[in-house]
Amino acid sequence: MEILFLDTETTGNDVTKDRLCQVCYKTKTTTRTAYFKPPVPISVKSMSITHITNKLVADKEPFAESAFRRELETLLADHVLVAHNAKFDIAILAAEGVKVPQYICTLRLARELDTEGVIPEYNLQFLRYYLDLDLDGTAHDAVGDVLVTEALFNRLWQKLKAGDGSLLGSRELSDEETLAKMIEISSRPSLFKKFGFGKHKDRTLAEVAKTDRGYLEWLLKQKLEAGEEDEDWLYTLRYYLGQLNITP
Repeated sequence: MEILFLDTETTGNDVTKDRLCQVCYKTKTTTRTAYFKPPVPISVKSMSITHITNKLVADKEPFAESAFRRELETLLADHVLVAHNAKFDIAILAAEGVKVPQYICTLRLARELDTEGVIPEYNLQFLRYYLDLDLDGTAHDAVGDVLVTEALFNRLWQKLKAGDGSLLGSRELSDEETLAKMIEISSRPSLFKKFGFGKHKDRTLAEVAKTDRGYLEWLLKQKLEAGEEDEDWLYTLRYYLGQLNITP
């Protein structure tokens, strides 16, 4: 199957109520981007990051009624979507009635392939500079983010295809095996290795599980009571608390 790189810019970060206002996708043969008038206002916070204002999109057509949407749906039928933090873009597309049959998440891939947990952050622009990805592109613009996502994907593809000893042994994978493994990794929750916040910042979760198990229990309880749907963190905490009968 072919690859389709995609990024959305949205009115905010709440997938239960926010909507898209810009979409960009890139295939082997074409790159397309467009602005759309969302059914809800763009938040000031979002405007401060993306510089997409309500005035800018006031005269744009709604995504739901656009030819762009129909073209994207057709492409997704025989392309694998690639996005960073793909579950967010998939949820935003779902709010518009667009289904994504197959996808690859470069966020989950980066976290999985960082077997020693040495990368401090996994947001797209941090990875761009941490991994020294050589390209031009504007941060927090859908077009720029798509280009960075493509460059990150290519780096991760090379690493996975070459064979990572902790995951796949030393045998080089075929293109078909590499694609299938990327899809498989993306389809399941990923395991955090280190805390990036709180009193245990920069400590490994394995270490904290041994020395301060109560903190992990407390954090899991807080997330569950708050109704958080961050499956990666819920999976991670349950794993280190021994509530999952699996190996990472």
